[in-house]
Amino acid sequence: MSAARNTYKLFVGNLPWTIGQRELQSYFSNFGHVSNASVVFDKQLGLSKGYGFVTFSNRDGFNSASNKNTHSIEGRVLSVQPANS
Repeated sequence: MSAARNTYKLFVGNLPWTIGQRELQSYFSNFGHVSNASVVFDKQLGLSKGYGFVTFSNRDGFNSASNKNTHSIEGRVLSVQPANS
C-alpha cells in the first residue's frame, strides 16, 4: 500500500480572503482530526488565492466532511471536494 492511498485530503475553494490556516483547521476539525491545513497564498502579493487544502488523519473525518452538503465560513459557501493528491 502506498502512502498516497492513505491521504484523506480535501480541496477547499471559494475561501474568504480573511481566512488563514488556523481558521481553516479549526473549522474542519469539527469533522475529525485534521493533520494538516493550508491556505494557498500569492507569494508576491501576500494575499490568499481563495483556496486551500485540508488533510485528515483518518477516513472518518474525511468522509464526514465530504458528505456534508454545504460548508460555509463567514457566510461564504465553500467548494469542497477530494483533492487529486
